[in-house]
Amino acid sequence: MIRMCKKKKIDLILCKSTSRFSRNTVDCLDNVRLLKSLGIGVIFEKENINTLTAQSEFILALYSSFAQAESESISKNITLGNQMAFKDGKVRYQYSHWLGYRKGADGKPEIVSEEVEAVKTVFRLFLEGKSHKAIANYMNEHNYPNRSSTGLWVNSMVKRILENEKYIGDCLLQKTYTVDCITHKTAKNKGERPMYYVSDCHPPIIDRDTFNRVQQEIARRNSKRSASTKNPTEQSKYSSKYALTELLICGECGTACRRCRWTSHNRNRTVWRCIKRLEHGPKYCKSPTIDEQPLHNAIVRAVNEFYNCGDDVAKVLKSAAETVLSGTIGNEISQIKQRLKDIDQARNDFVNLIATGATAPDSLDDEFASLYSEEEKLSQKLLSLKAQGEAEQNELVDSIETDINNASFELEEYDDVLVRKVVECVKILSKEEISVTFKGGYEVKAELEPISKIAIDKS
Repeated sequence: MIRMCKKKKIDLILCKSTSRFSRNTVDCLDNVRLLKSLGIGVIFEKENINTLTAQSEFILALYSSFAQAESESISKNITLGNQMAFKDGKVRYQYSHWLGYRKGADGKPEIVSEEVEAVKTVFRLFLEGKSHKAIANYMNEHNYPNRSSTGLWVNSMVKRILENEKYIGDCLLQKTYTVDCITHKTAKNKGERPMYYVSDCHPPIIDRDTFNRVQQEIARRNSKRSASTKNPTEQSKYSSKYALTELLICGECGTACRRCRWTSHNRNRTVWRCIKRLEHGPKYCKSPTIDEQPLHNAIVRAVNEFYNCGDDVAKVLKSAAETVLSGTIGNEISQIKQRLKDIDQARNDFVNLIATGATAPDSLDDEFASLYSEEEKLSQKLLSLKAQGEAEQNELVDSIETDINNASFELEEYDDVLVRKVVECVKILSKEEISVTFKGGYEVKAELEPISKIAIDKS
């Protein structure tokens, strides 16, 4: 309408009331003044105001302020209503950009089978060590569906999927909030408003263990910093291209190693060298330079040895399984034990009140009965959890032993994906030997094969 007025296609504007024109006092006056400068008046029927008259602006400012105050009051009421709904665990779903789900016939979310594989693939590729960009490229190459208007996968879309708790059946409410009801500007909630977490409110696509491992991997990657020339021993920025970029470290100074390409006598040579030696020379670190192919071969032999020594590996995996299960169920057991202590303390406090004569014994009968009932339920649940933990632990340990005994594993060539999954750290001990530490703490030493001198190492 303003654009049409500037083109002189409107002579007069009729409006029912100031609240219909604008609920923002500043915007209302700015637009009225603009129209007045163009010789166009606005007549508000309800308030009987003509903006071309002399005293109209003062009256208009008052009515606009009333309209803005009313708008702010309505916004506060809506915000309060939403917070009460959040507190009660009522979830409002937005399906337009939520891959894998749609609104069911009963009004609740239901899983879209055609999109489930896309979500699971994103989580799987991330745990295999791929970056957001690499995952997006892979999804585009294989034509996986998404909810974007362009139909293309981008980094931000992958990031949102990986961090979305809705894929395990939970929902975090009030992630964002409205800063100003007039401008409708929203901001990410970083503690300015209360947040509410609702568990198991819809069917999951990803299991909790996978989701938790992804969040740990996200935190690990984000914790890395770019290596600086002032302090090259700092962890380097995460790289998804080569697994050894973050796994291979110098055995002499503990600095990460970097992949380099050397050219000499028209021959190319790929090597790994300590970053401290690269940046500052042999004065600060005299660690050897390792050729890539012998390094890969040594890691392959270490992995094969790791899988073939079944008894030692079984002990490590059994210990890890016991730790994981004890941590999973142990949290709930510790919470129950704490609550039982609180109940016992509350009962002692009631007894002290009765002993001091501060209250009559009969007035606390209901409280004692409630505490006793809760204590009985928690005690039974505690026994059940302990039995469940022992059963799950025995079952998992037996399964691990069976898999190890039946496994016939032999890695033929180096694989970055597998190395990321099983290797914790590779340390260069000397020019002839490396140490490979696997996840779980098991360590294997492997010798490096000799290689013919392709390039002259003058440093």
